[in-house]
Amino acid sequence: MSAESTPEPGIPGGTGPDGPRGRAKGRRRKPRSKRRKGILVMAWTAAGIVVLGGTGAGYLYFKLNGNIKSVNIDQALGTDRPTKVDNGSENILVLGSDTRSGSNKALGGGTDDGSARSDTAMVVHVYQGHKKASVVSIPRDTLIDRPECTDTKGATHDAASGVMFNSAYSTGGAACAVKTVESLSGIRMDHYLEVDFSGFQKLIDELGGVRVTTTKAIKDPDSHLNLKAGTHQLDGEQALGLVRTRHGVGDGSDLGRIQLQQAFIKALVDQVKEVGLFTSPKKLYNLADTATKAVTADSDLGSVNSLMSFASGLKGISSSHMNMVTMPVQYDPANMNRVIVQKAKAKQVWTALENDRAIPKSATKGTAGGDAKGVVSSS
Repeated sequence: MSAESTPEPGIPGGTGPDGPRGRAKGRRRKPRSKRRKGILVMAWTAAGIVVLGGTGAGYLYFKLNGNIKSVNIDQALGTDRPTKVDNGSENILVLGSDTRSGSNKALGGGTDDGSARSDTAMVVHVYQGHKKASVVSIPRDTLIDRPECTDTKGATHDAASGVMFNSAYSTGGAACAVKTVESLSGIRMDHYLEVDFSGFQKLIDELGGVRVTTTKAIKDPDSHLNLKAGTHQLDGEQALGLVRTRHGVGDGSDLGRIQLQQAFIKALVDQVKEVGLFTSPKKLYNLADTATKAVTADSDLGSVNSLMSFASGLKGISSSHMNMVTMPVQYDPANMNRVIVQKAKAKQVWTALENDRAIPKSATKGTAGGDAKGVVSSS
């Protein structure tokens, strides 16, 4: 069934899921080192900034085109993948990467060893008509069975059982991350987008910051965040601290951090429409330059023209038409610092997206939450 034949696709009841999310009594997580931080940015926001509206000459096009890094996911994965569903929808895997080199070293912590993690992962499903979207966050601490995969350099990596989800990226990069998500969900990823720490911070600063309201104080020395309750205009460093923090609010888990990230994304999407990108060619170019340097995309999106076309098709999606959920999980009884997939409920989520339908509220009821919902909102 298409999105056009279903009332408010992707937005159950017109508001998104708001059912209770269970939390195991007394299951508080131990603090993690500051090396293990997350980052999140809305992929189409980054892509949308490259829309030059006809102001760019040939030189600007080639310069921006040269900024974009791309990876050939299709070539690496071959034909052993879920079937592409031709119903007008699109699925995009968005990763926030934690590269331990260059300008990311100071932001991510640790040594300049060139290693990388995917501390944040989202499956963005854009419904037929490109007016609504559902976003499914996959907790990095989820224990999964990782499939055998071949990376973009042609090296094959063995399958592994009971490993953390984010090990897929650190093991085999983007191709193995896509392979793992497709194995986990049973649905094909049409595109891949990645944004790193440094790019995220610069992008927020170029946008002039993001305005959010916090219902309680958030203080986390590890992520350099100290916010009183109230309304704030976050600069890039503060925004990065907010989407990385896991100790300053909620139960200290990655699930709580995801809830903060989802609230931040909605605030970001709301404000991108207000910054007047097309009133200043210089500002527009600076944003485009920053965004294209920050993004790694699959080969199909790895050019300015492709990103422009992609972003143009998504610009009508507002935060009120975004349904954001976390993949249904429960705390692992053997290790409260890990989560395991609630398979029956997760199946409801993936089946809904495969058929371009709204995610049912029942899929997220009674799942582990994080206790940070409602702490941050757009102003």
